[in-house]
Amino acid sequence: MRRLLIRVITLLAMLAPMSLSATTDAPTPPSGPYYVAQFDPILIHFPASWPLPGIRWYGLAYVGGFLIASGLMWLYAKRGRLPLNADERSMLLSVLVLGVLVGGRIGHLVLYDLLGDPERRAEFIAHPWLIFEVWKGGMASHGGMIGVALAAWWFSHHSKMSFARLGDLAATLAPPGLLLGRLANFVNGELYGKATTVRWAMIFPERLADGTIAGYTGPVHPSQLYEAATEGLFLMLYTQWRWWSRPPPGQPGALPAGQLGGEFLIGYAGVRIFCELFREPDASLLFGLSRGTFYSLFMILLGAAIIGWSIRRNLARKNS
Repeated sequence: MRRLLIRVITLLAMLAPMSLSATTDAPTPPSGPYYVAQFDPILIHFPASWPLPGIRWYGLAYVGGFLIASGLMWLYAKRGRLPLNADERSMLLSVLVLGVLVGGRIGHLVLYDLLGDPERRAEFIAHPWLIFEVWKGGMASHGGMIGVALAAWWFSHHSKMSFARLGDLAATLAPPGLLLGRLANFVNGELYGKATTVRWAMIFPERLADGTIAGYTGPVHPSQLYEAATEGLFLMLYTQWRWWSRPPPGQPGALPAGQLGGEFLIGYAGVRIFCELFREPDASLLFGLSRGTFYSLFMILLGAAIIGWSIRRNLARKNS
């Protein structure tokens, strides 16, 4: 399993969700009062004769998120807040990585392509192997969370930790990865916001499928940074505060199992809905709502249900 994890991380460092490349005959960036957010999505370029173009920021964001998750689990175990040894933590990280990657990819294909884009739906039906072509784009955070939940459910049947406790743990591990992922979206110039004339508006390059810059947007909201600040930084601070401010699981005064996981779901959904107000929809609307907003509504209901179940279960145990 460790070898598999190393191979996955190595591939992530080289692949990106789309093939981005600059060309010498690209249009000249517009001049004016707004910042042009045009960056090279490749940190280290490989020679032209190599099969891969280089190491990309987007892949490194995933690697960084997984490494931070590994470090946090080590810290939790050292402080007596995670009853897993080194091998168990390695196994958990491995299945969480697979859950994020498989869930994120399948989630994008189902939630955004098959259910949202007729052309992509027809293309996928004709060429189902597109599910493996991650470098062409398509990782959905909602799908990644479903994948993490399935990975945690599997691990709970092979360890001494309950599914609810694993959900609480995952809630503290996810925000750093979300933060780095949104910053990578910003570097890639993707998932930008709606047109605006606010002082902090930015201009992004518009790229064709092969990465060629075809033109530039007008001034738009840098919604990737809004999401990095809310989905990433804010939720990271909140979940870490909740994790450390109460006694370890199993001790008097500890949070009921599952409560932090439910709070994370509600928190993520809330800030995602807020950010969707500024983000340009990347798929057709559902009932007049962006898909990010629509799917997040179900996360709020699920999070509330989990918190309610957690509190009732905890009270029943105290009264028994």
